[in-house]
Amino acid sequence: MKPVEFAFIVHPLNTDDIFRKFSFMKRWPDTWVKAAVRALPPVMTSHISGVSSSYNSVSGCFVGVVLTSQQMLELPPEITLRKIIAAGKKAARAGAKIVGLGAMTAVVGDAGLTVARNLEIAVTTGNSYTVATALEGTEKAAGLMGIDISKAEVAILGATGSIGSVCARILARKVNYLTIIARNVPQLEKLGERILKETGLAVKVTANVKEAIKKADIIIAVSSSAESLIDPDDLKPGAVVCDVARPRDVSVQVAEKRDDVLIIEGGVVEIPGDVNFNFNFGFPPKTAYACMAETMILALEKRYENYSLGRDMTVTQIDEISALAAKHGFKLAGFRSFERALNPETIESIKEKARLKKLKWGMITPGTVVTR
Repeated sequence: MKPVEFAFIVHPLNTDDIFRKFSFMKRWPDTWVKAAVRALPPVMTSHISGVSSSYNSVSGCFVGVVLTSQQMLELPPEITLRKIIAAGKKAARAGAKIVGLGAMTAVVGDAGLTVARNLEIAVTTGNSYTVATALEGTEKAAGLMGIDISKAEVAILGATGSIGSVCARILARKVNYLTIIARNVPQLEKLGERILKETGLAVKVTANVKEAIKKADIIIAVSSSAESLIDPDDLKPGAVVCDVARPRDVSVQVAEKRDDVLIIEGGVVEIPGDVNFNFNFGFPPKTAYACMAETMILALEKRYENYSLGRDMTVTQIDEISALAAKHGFKLAGFRSFERALNPETIESIKEKARLKKLKWGMITPGTVVTR
């Protein structure tokens, strides 16, 4: 493989992803599959070429840790961290000067700090640019659905995580009704106190996901759960959900049963240049997750330094990576939902079906313009 400037660590979300690579394992019992992948070393997945801006061009690679999301949560953290560190060292041997952590590899342990201490190259979780694009996408989607974000009921699911907490702090400057949701109520209360000091907004705090989601007009879902948390009956008509979590927080049944809510995938970015990932992760050509894009941005800038690590992200850092993204031509891609592109006609159809359902349920009166 050609020398690279950056690398990104990926992993299978579930056993179906494993079977795409190792089809013979489909015939094995589940316990055999789990034992086999646990023993596998990191694998060089593909070479990334063509990332180019007006200022620089770089190449990279994907390195795979062969553990599913569920395994990463179930195994002792030290085992998973050893595998992630081994993948980082493999990236370094390929020439990478910075490595990005993808999906659950950015969540396990202390959000990249231990991984960074054990590598001689820079590390980022990509969370800063993920936050920037998730917030930008959510505001645009809300506008298309006729929702005034300043008047809407907004909820952050997974608010005690590094992405969720900073999303809450930034949104608290723009909204008047904010609910933060997570399992750890003491941590939520601490975040609520911080938001009150920073913005003057008193937020609602709850561990009851279902109750909070049912009331929300806008939801940003960023939990680290290995299973979906939002089901079809949990959402009100016309709700907008930006699902940043991988695995998804929103059940695929929502797409099948609810044509009156708008679910968007957070952090989908158009990459500058004639990029070729040589790897199919379900996105259109030349687009990627924002966390991947952050690694590329830092490489283009030759900023080979640790970035977006730990649980306490800063608003300043998010502003900085947004400016660097704009400089190099990275931008929010069109909306996607459950691996499919969303065109303006589809969004308008969702908005109209939401209006009709609200009318039927007496949530609005005839002739009402659907805004909040």
